[in-house]
Amino acid sequence: MSSTESPGRTSDKAPRPQVDRLLVGLRWRRLEEPLGFIKVLQWLFAIFAFGSCGSYSGETGAMVRCNNEAKDVSAIIVLFGYPFRLHRVQYEMPLCDDDSTSKTMHLMGDFSAPAEFFVTLGIFSFFYTMAALVLYLRFHNLYTENKRFPLVDFCVTVSFTFFWLVAAAAWGKGLTDVKGATRPSSLTAAMSVCHGEDAVCSAGATPSMGLANLSVLFGFINFFLWAGNCWFVFKETPWHGQGQDQGQGPSQESAAEQGALEKQ
Repeated sequence: MSSTESPGRTSDKAPRPQVDRLLVGLRWRRLEEPLGFIKVLQWLFAIFAFGSCGSYSGETGAMVRCNNEAKDVSAIIVLFGYPFRLHRVQYEMPLCDDDSTSKTMHLMGDFSAPAEFFVTLGIFSFFYTMAALVLYLRFHNLYTENKRFPLVDFCVTVSFTFFWLVAAAAWGKGLTDVKGATRPSSLTAAMSVCHGEDAVCSAGATPSMGLANLSVLFGFINFFLWAGNCWFVFKETPWHGQGQDQGQGPSQESAAEQGALEKQ
């Protein structure tokens, strides 16, 4: 029995050394340092940012009560969401006459530009921080020995800092416009049937913007994370070492000159 079971056991344990070798090569203690720990936060909050914005969906609505003999009451429910091209969202406006029953209407506004830029930036941040974490944990020697990697990392970090500020501010403004365009009062104001004496309109479902508000908050959190990480990445660049050498240079020369004077 032992001879028949031994091949199966060796085949099950064969891949283990490769996995163990890969895990041993990862320097998990780098996550305890600010450079690695902030990268983990950047990776997580990038997911929160583009996930909360890209998965948002809401609904708004209104009630239309016709003043005709049938006293028809129509409930209008309009669904909208990412990427917030509201001018393509259709709904049916009831007509309180005998000629036709409804008329196709559209919401107003196109706010896809700031929303798509926000989500795209979050996705790029997610992939970059994931690649940077692999470099920090598995190939740390390559990162410290090759001076180009810290310089590239610093330039990319500064760029992402600027882009997150722009994206969060632009999406915050765009979300404010989305709220204004999807209010039930804006819906009733756009329907001509609500301005005459043939119908009485009232507000319906109010859209819940909690998830969208969180996306803006996550955007500014990403900005502060990238801005704070600029200093820790800059410390890894040769520029930081040159600054220290220039600061220490005059003090060493002055000490040597003072020693020579003492010998004389």
